[in-house]
Amino acid sequence: MAEATPIKPHKSPLKKLKHSPTHSSPKFAIPATPDTAAAATPRRSLRFISTPQQSSPAPQSCPKSSRRALSYKPPIKAPKPQIPKTPKSDAIEAVLSPVSPDRLDVKKRRNLGGRKSAIGVQKKRVYYKRVSYDGGEFAVGDDVYVKRREDASSDGEDPDVEECRVCFKAGRAVMIECDDCLGGFHLKCLKPPLKAVPDGDWICGFCEARKLGKKVELPVPPKGKKLARTAKEKLLTSDLWAIRIVRLWREVDGTYWFRGQWYVIPEETASGRQPHNLKRELYRTNDFADNEMESILRHCYVMNPKEFANANNEGDDVFFCEYEYDMRWHSFKRIADIEKEEGGSEEAGKDEDWNPDNDSDSELESEDEEDYDYENEKSFNLSNGPSPVRLAANSQKGRIFGLQRIGMKKIPEHIRCHKQTELEKAKATLLLATLPKSQPCRTKEMEEITGFIKGGICDSQCLGRCLYIHGVPGTGKTMSVLSVMKNIRSEVDAGSINPYCFVEINGLKLASPENIYKVIYEALTGHRVNWKKALHLLNERFSSGAKRGDDRPCILLIDELDLLVTRSQSVLYNILDWPTKPHSKLLIIGIANTMDLPEKLLPRISSRMGIQRLCFGPYNYQQLQEIISSRLKGINAFEKQAIEFASRKVAAVSGDARRALEICRRAAELADYRMKNLLESKNILVGMAEVEAAIKEMFQAPHIQVMRSCSKLGKIFLAALVHEFHKTGMSETTFEQLAVTVCCFCTSNGEAFPGWDSLLKVGCKLGECRIILCEAGAKHRLQKLQLNFPSDDVSFALKDTQEAPWLAKYL
Repeated sequence: MAEATPIKPHKSPLKKLKHSPTHSSPKFAIPATPDTAAAATPRRSLRFISTPQQSSPAPQSCPKSSRRALSYKPPIKAPKPQIPKTPKSDAIEAVLSPVSPDRLDVKKRRNLGGRKSAIGVQKKRVYYKRVSYDGGEFAVGDDVYVKRREDASSDGEDPDVEECRVCFKAGRAVMIECDDCLGGFHLKCLKPPLKAVPDGDWICGFCEARKLGKKVELPVPPKGKKLARTAKEKLLTSDLWAIRIVRLWREVDGTYWFRGQWYVIPEETASGRQPHNLKRELYRTNDFADNEMESILRHCYVMNPKEFANANNEGDDVFFCEYEYDMRWHSFKRIADIEKEEGGSEEAGKDEDWNPDNDSDSELESEDEEDYDYENEKSFNLSNGPSPVRLAANSQKGRIFGLQRIGMKKIPEHIRCHKQTELEKAKATLLLATLPKSQPCRTKEMEEITGFIKGGICDSQCLGRCLYIHGVPGTGKTMSVLSVMKNIRSEVDAGSINPYCFVEINGLKLASPENIYKVIYEALTGHRVNWKKALHLLNERFSSGAKRGDDRPCILLIDELDLLVTRSQSVLYNILDWPTKPHSKLLIIGIANTMDLPEKLLPRISSRMGIQRLCFGPYNYQQLQEIISSRLKGINAFEKQAIEFASRKVAAVSGDARRALEICRRAAELADYRMKNLLESKNILVGMAEVEAAIKEMFQAPHIQVMRSCSKLGKIFLAALVHEFHKTGMSETTFEQLAVTVCCFCTSNGEAFPGWDSLLKVGCKLGECRIILCEAGAKHRLQKLQLNFPSDDVSFALKDTQEAPWLAKYL
């Protein structure tokens, strides 16, 4: 499994001022970098439509000249150690030393002598630190674009000036860059037009509308005009490659070559692009390849976090790179840590004594590169060369050099060039991670939530309030609140509602309940402190009122509120006490699965939670059918009977909308797999057979079979766990409380209680099968137990048991 991409704190990119680009001052949009103390003032990138200025301090790129003129600088020779030598002869170099020669010198003289007799003339590669080639200068350590495809005529198009996305013209007018799509816009072409570049980050209207779920139609170029893409756009869509030059040389036949270290975009890694990735982020790889200089297009500039944060007016060909990507193990490591380790190893190596048993190959590597012979270098490349994957296409001769790399995950072709089928669209829209445009079947609840929020933030005094939302899992509690916040956000953008702060916290993501203080403080201020200091600062913030800098109301959404319950219940008390302050301007919305959670808390907490409650009941089959149909609106992939069949099956068990969506998505996968195997061109509709197969897969999984085949006492044990979950709303329970529940079950239904020892043995067997999770430590009465699978699976597995039919009433 691929390792997850490293997570970096994400900051919104700052606005950039664009004029037209040149190669001496290339255009660039600079977002804020992760893990970098960015300056508080906004950075701006100027673009001028003019000829390249010689006084510009930015790195020079090769001009668009014909690739015929070839010139190079004399090789830069590294200083050699002062060793007394005999005069050179025409045949070989003889080295005299006051000490006995080592194995390397003997082997080198032997090889040179044999080669002279076989070849007659000495042939060597000539290595360079810097080369003037084809009108541009390239040095070791430079980052360049290389051509990827031989037959791509668009690679020859490299516009010096980026065109406006609205009028499709360049000119000398000031342009501003969107921090989301990286597109350039004239200030006068915006609606409404801007007189100056505003401070802070800026997102174009097209990206704003796309985030709100609206249908966006981008401007179309005039008839007969083709929108030329810049090299930056081609690189970020995987139509070009970027590479770092680590070695330059001239072959014996006069051709110039370089060895490079590849960069990849996040989409080309095994984990793909993550939400925290910056738009201009690249990963350096540990993969190298030899390519001819003809494959180079021009320079680009890949910067580390510190350089990237301080960059200003560096142009459009600037990228951010902080991590190195291992092509074999699909892992990430910070480049600064790698360089630190290499620096430490070099310092340690300086103090090492000479070892006569060292391998000669390692000493060859430390020797001056200029003294490499052609044959030795060729054999070295064959044995230690690049892993076979990437090709840099030759821009002149139509040849391809380099070897292919192993393990490269390219952008799937169907994303850009393949039109999705109806089944593929259905699979994408039925994913649980896909947010719907609207939340059906919860209109009444959403209206109540909207009234609660507007009544709090629109009030002149903005008194603190609390709303408790409860219901069984999968009934749309969190989704409804987020939909309401999305609608209110659009009203804030329109100016009809005053701005506010919104903080969303999930109790499952907190390592401990006390960490909620520092999460809230970091979301409000952007500063990270420990939880004790955060509690102190939050108490001052919500008590001081007008003394604080930010006077906007704050809406705090806490999902899985029951996970904040501690032994002293101090965390819930502190949080629910904030809205009672006179000038807090804080609204709290708590979400949990337990209906009677306030009654189980201390009176001082339940009184502060308030009397406003909202219950989300389970979905019936008509509502589930409407939810699935709303997601599949405009997609002809399912039969109506299949949707109804899936809805009825789920409604009979739990009414969980997430389970219904998963069943339909799996049915669409089965139908798509059958269509591709049969190579049928016509679209196949998902029918009853696919839905039934998906239900069997879901409800006849191995853990379902284990539950059905366990002993009678084991089934009573699992039923008691489910009963405790529904009764308390807590996923965890103690062994003592579970034993009391089992005893009540047996007494009420005429069964003999087996005893604590037998019950403990059954729990151990279920724990070995991973049906339940047990707290680590000694087996005692207060040991915590938890189901490892959804309670719906237990209910489905035990509802028709013949040994204890009375279990159905507890499920």
